Amino acid sequence: MLNLGLLIALLSALTMNLAFFFKFRGARVAPRVDLRHPVASAIELWKSKWFAIGMVVGLIAWGMHVAALTIAPLSLVQAVVASGVALVAVMADRIFGLQVGRRQWWGLALTAVGLALLALTMPASIGSHASYSGAQMALFEAVLLAVGVVLIVGPRAAGARTEHHGIALAAAAGIMFGACNVSVKALTGTLPDAGLVGLISAPALIAVVASIGAFYASARSLQLGGAVAVIGITGTASSITCVAGGILVFGDPMPADLLGILVQSLAFVLVIAASALIPASRVGQVST
Repeated sequence: MLNLGLLIALLSALTMNLAFFFKFRGARVAPRVDLRHPVASAIELWKSKWFAIGMVVGLIAWGMHVAALTIAPLSLVQAVVASGVALVAVMADRIFGLQVGRRQWWGLALTAVGLALLALTMPASIGSHASYSGAQMALFEAVLLAVGVVLIVGPRAAGARTEHHGIALAAAAGIMFGACNVSVKALTGTLPDAGLVGLISAPALIAVVASIGAFYASARSLQLGGAVAVIGITGTASSITCVAGGILVFGDPMPADLLGILVQSLAFVLVIAASALIPASRVGQVST
C-alpha cells in the first residue's frame, strides 16, 4: 500500500504542474487580482478559459494528493510530490514553449537533488502517521499563516519591485498550500471515526482559510512573475512546509545516525540555495 501511495503522489505532482501552467496562461490574460474585490476577481479568473481548465486539472491532482495522504506518511508523500519541481523546466521548455534561463535550470536541478536526498534519508515508515497533538498543530499552522500574510503584504509595503513581489506571493501561496495539506492530513486520521461531523473542526477550518489565501496569492503571483520561477517557488515552499509538518506535527521519523542528519541538512541547504537561483532569470513569460 505504501508503494501505491507514493505512485499516486508522483502522478499528482505531474498533474499539478500541468495545472499550474494552464492557470499561468489564463491568469496572464485575466484582469488584475484585487483583494479589495475578492469575489469579482475570482469570477474574472474563472471566466478565463485556461485558468478554469487549470483549476479543474488542479482539483484532480489535489484529489490524488489526498488519496496518497491516506496511505503514506505526509513527509514521504511530499518528498515524492516535490520531485515534480524538477520537471517544471522540462515541461515549460518542451511542452509550453517557454524560455528557461540557465540559472533556472540549475536552480530546479539543485532543488531536485536536495529533495531526492531528503526522500532517500527518510527512515522506513509503516502506516499513514495521521495522529497528532492539537496544540502542536495549532502552533504550527498559526506560524505558517502568519508567515504567509507577511509575504503577501510585506513586499508591497516595502516598495519591492514587481517581480520580487510575485516571488514573495508564490512563496506565500506555497506555504498556504502546505498549511492546507497538513490540515487535510490531520483530517484523514479523524474523519474515518468522526464522519462528516469531523468536517466541523479546527483542521477543516484552517484548510479552508489556507486554500482561499493560496488561491488568491497564487493567481496574483502568476500575473506578476515568470512561469518557471513562480511555479518552482510555489512547489518548493509547499514541499518544505509539508515535510516540516510531517516531522513536527505528525512525528514522522528522522534519521537516527549522524550521516543521515548531515545529508538531510545538506538537502535543506541545497533547496534554499536553489530557491535563490530559480527566480534569477526574467524569462519564462508568455505573451498576453
